[in-house]
Amino acid sequence: MRYVTLAGTEEALGVDADYIIIGGGSAGCVLANRLSADGRHRVVLLEAGGSDLHPWTQIPIAYGKCFYHPRLNWRYESAPVPGLDDRTIYCPRGKVLGGSSAINAMVFIRGQREDYDGWRDLGNAGWGYDDVLPYFQRLERDEAGPVSSHAEGGPLTITEISGSAHPLCTDFLAAAASAGLSFNPDFNDATQEGAGFYRITTRRGLRVSSATAYLRPVLSRPNLQVIRQALATRIVFEGNRAVAVDYSRGGDRSLRVHARREVVVAAGAVNSPQLLQLSGIGDPALLQRHGIAVLHAAPAVGENLQDHLCIDYLYKSRKASLNETLRPLWRRPLLAAQYLLTRSGPLSLSVNQAGGFFRTRQDLQRPDMQLYFSALSYTRASPGKRQLMRPDPFPGFLLSVSNCHPLSRGHIRIQAADPFKPPIIQPNYLADDRDLSELVLGARFIRRLAAQPALAEIIAEEFRPGIEVMSEAEMRADIRKRATSVFHLSGTCAMGPDPRNAVVDPRLRVHGVQGLRIVDASIFPRLVSGNTNAPTMMIGEKGADLILSDLR
Repeated sequence: MRYVTLAGTEEALGVDADYIIIGGGSAGCVLANRLSADGRHRVVLLEAGGSDLHPWTQIPIAYGKCFYHPRLNWRYESAPVPGLDDRTIYCPRGKVLGGSSAINAMVFIRGQREDYDGWRDLGNAGWGYDDVLPYFQRLERDEAGPVSSHAEGGPLTITEISGSAHPLCTDFLAAAASAGLSFNPDFNDATQEGAGFYRITTRRGLRVSSATAYLRPVLSRPNLQVIRQALATRIVFEGNRAVAVDYSRGGDRSLRVHARREVVVAAGAVNSPQLLQLSGIGDPALLQRHGIAVLHAAPAVGENLQDHLCIDYLYKSRKASLNETLRPLWRRPLLAAQYLLTRSGPLSLSVNQAGGFFRTRQDLQRPDMQLYFSALSYTRASPGKRQLMRPDPFPGFLLSVSNCHPLSRGHIRIQAADPFKPPIIQPNYLADDRDLSELVLGARFIRRLAAQPALAEIIAEEFRPGIEVMSEAEMRADIRKRATSVFHLSGTCAMGPDPRNAVVDPRLRVHGVQGLRIVDASIFPRLVSGNTNAPTMMIGEKGADLILSDLR
């Protein structure tokens, strides 16, 4: 194995580092910032993608352009899912500095207190809500101010959009109120329940990803090296201690960097378990089937895959929507001029502008369903990319729901010993029939919303699925036919005290080996309630703290 020295903007610090971070995504950029902050530790960040300085990763609504972009996105697809009529489901993942935080819909949701208290109660000391709240506060710069549990000094700007959201959002909120959902001004404060405007990670009309918030401001640190287009292919061990990482760059597959202290995997819910399996950590039968020597038998690697599944109901509207704003070719120069001159207008926002959380049954102690309202309608094109700038040629909007706490579990498994082949992604959506029953209740609530006067008077037609889909059996069949991912894959290297069903301990150290941690959404023992990007950045903050406190 030979070593590499890079020139130019990625000049090498040498052939080794104190910490190697694999993956420059939502958590990886946080780690790179925090571990290099005091200047005492050499940090190398390996990112398989390229620069995030691309217009589609900067203009907020342009995330639709990232959805199937070969340079910015891994463009994964699942295996056929039995619970979804054997359909394959598109699984976009960011392949760029910032990871999925550079291509997502930017909604900032912490999750429910009970999510993290549940993590703690599974045996993960230090992960209750009161334990993780300081790390959320450390990362947040909430433009609404330090109200209640919020902070204003963090690197990640969070924008309150009620003053710039589309007017149809007001009709949605009026309908939600008459359906029994009270207005919630902040889903990240005392309670998550209710309807309101989503806060998004933007600043002055530009997307704020983990790369722009955490990495770019510190790229000049002499002890931090970022190597882009560097695909980690194997973690190297001496005995049972991780000591180096092999990676490929520019066609050269024989590059290696050594770690004096730790290797930290932050490659995400798909690529972190894949890399562990390629490195000999996983289910022995799987590894042996692909000719990989078993370094450590860890049957939980790649298991426990969880995701939020969503069903959309689309409506033709008698009132103007974003369709008429975004679709006409003659409007686009005007929108571009508005955005360039003022950093405002539709291009400065996500289309996920309003929504909420509700309980499908009154006997539940907390919301079990997330609600989305978008003031436009569009048909999902195969394999799932969103044509946000080409919505339907008529006024329309969509209402969607996803269950917060799915019970179905899937897996990630390598299909070969070749790191360049994508792993098998089997989400197993609706394997537990309770998930399907819950989504039917969520869809019935959508219809209840649509029947409220504020929406009923502006709805011209429910054109998908259509009012002919009404019975329990018809609604269940429709969900199996049309439901799709909300792209919140997590849980595949779950945290827990028992190595038989967990991969990392509560300090995020991989069970059974030394010098190796995982710090990303794959460590979720259970999926959180809502969007997963904010919790993943929180894990980056807490993970960095754990690493540095163990060093001390």
